[in-house]
Amino acid sequence: MNNFNNSQNQKQYSSKSNKKKRLTQEQVRLLEASFNGNNRLEPERKLELAQELDIPPRQIAIWYQNKRARRKNQSLELDYTALHMRLEAALTQKRQLEKEAQRLRLELQKSQAEILRKQQVQMLQPQPPLVSVSSISSNCDEVRSSSLHEDQVNCSWMHDEALRVEEFYACFMAANGSNFN
Repeated sequence: MNNFNNSQNQKQYSSKSNKKKRLTQEQVRLLEASFNGNNRLEPERKLELAQELDIPPRQIAIWYQNKRARRKNQSLELDYTALHMRLEAALTQKRQLEKEAQRLRLELQKSQAEILRKQQVQMLQPQPPLVSVSSISSNCDEVRSSSLHEDQVNCSWMHDEALRVEEFYACFMAANGSNFN
């Protein structure tokens, strides 16, 4: 029975001694000022604050520890908010780029379809016969011997292996400056 009474006495004593006083606004203000100067508490400073504020040194140590944890959480929340805003901006930009890419894909498809259509139309039209350069070499000599200098004549038939008759005739007429019937 004696042990039972001793344990009850210890519980009563420990519950009385562990009760922390609430800090006054003035005490909190002084602790905040001290914390802003240095967020790590040296043992000497802890004892000074305990005497100055009339609270146990352990309560000051716990207040500092809690304050550091709150500050870290606030910092993490700010970092999270900043990252979240950057993510939202990146997602908005991604959606805009996807829309632009889709628009460009459609434009490319339309262009490819138009090119294919034009190629099909050209294939259906009769093509004029091709003339080889060797068969027109005598005509080329005549153009060179005309009053125009060779560097003034810029016809593709002087450089290509094959030529359409209409193009040759147009170049020949331009080089001679006259009409042949």
